[in-house]
Amino acid sequence: MSDIQSVKAVAKYVRMSPQKVRRVLNQIRGKSYQDALMMLEFLPYKASGPVWQVLHSAASNAKNNFDIDKKTLIIETAFADEGPKLKRIRPRAQGRAYKILKPTCHITIIVKSIA
Repeated sequence: MSDIQSVKAVAKYVRMSPQKVRRVLNQIRGKSYQDALMMLEFLPYKASGPVWQVLHSAASNAKNNFDIDKKTLIIETAFADEGPKLKRIRPRAQGRAYKILKPTCHITIIVKSIA
């Protein structure tokens, strides 16, 4: 086992477009845990909430499972994959129906200790 321990947390089926989540993840990638939490607190995007939860979960996993101090964590990897789309129908004129695709995504954050 190496000195540097990586810990992961995943949120699946988040009802949000992966493109909008990636915009937030790009802001915090490579930052320390505490800096990232501060940034997420004040970013004006709705995607900040689920990302904050996953980051907090990753840090808690590191603390509880591996006894790593949260102050030494940095965000190694952060990405959002596309999940399944919820398919809905919008009625239109003359009996037609338009498709509405409601996207979901899977948010993954991997943190590592620098101590």
